[in-house]
Amino acid sequence: MNLLALETSTSHLSVALWCDGHCLERSETVPNGGSERLLPWVKDLLSEAGLSLMHLNGIAFGAGPGGFTGLRLACGITQGLAVGLDVPVVAVSTLEALAYNAWRTHRQAETDVDSILACLDARMNEVYCAAYRVCERGTELECILTPWVAPPEQIMAHCAKTLADGQWWGCGDGFASYPSLLMNELPRRWPTIKPDAVAVAQLAVPRFLRGEGVGAEFAAPLYVRDKVALTTAERLARGGVK
Repeated sequence: MNLLALETSTSHLSVALWCDGHCLERSETVPNGGSERLLPWVKDLLSEAGLSLMHLNGIAFGAGPGGFTGLRLACGITQGLAVGLDVPVVAVSTLEALAYNAWRTHRQAETDVDSILACLDARMNEVYCAAYRVCERGTELECILTPWVAPPEQIMAHCAKTLADGQWWGCGDGFASYPSLLMNELPRRWPTIKPDAVAVAQLAVPRFLRGEGVGAEFAAPLYVRDKVALTTAERLARGGVK
């Protein structure tokens, strides 16, 4: 299977090409913009693998939650390529890719990494969170708490019951932006771990193999937050500034 994956939900932009178990990647952290890099990266990866767009069997993308512009970017490129190539697509939660990347990075040194709370800074004094457990074969994650967005001080109330069940790890820049967030409940955390296209590809492969890919017209971002801006009064109420 030849699978293209894109992840642009955060400032860490990445593209990966999965070729029968081998994965090539291009990535860069770009604070603003960066959309002009993606298609050249796709071209470079295909050239490196000795393939063309016509050899792709499917396209996966990080669906969110995350930055609104980034979510639309990955989804739009995925749809455009998939329509032209007539291949199926799979949407992967950015938080799931983040949790999987944490497990993939640390599984050798920390053998008990199997329950992970993924947390991203959502701006506007909020964070995105979701909880996952790694399945036995390590190829998929079970979603324990679906993605949600809330002010940091509300997170504990939302996930207290879940965190009380076993040993949990934390990952994502939500813990860098709010260092005291769940400090007692999650003493072990990796705030520098980011979601990337390699994790998106690895999570998408079994879904494609099960026939879960859909037509490009059904690809859509997972925003979680419906409102992209707050009034001054709303920002102040959440502890923000004018």
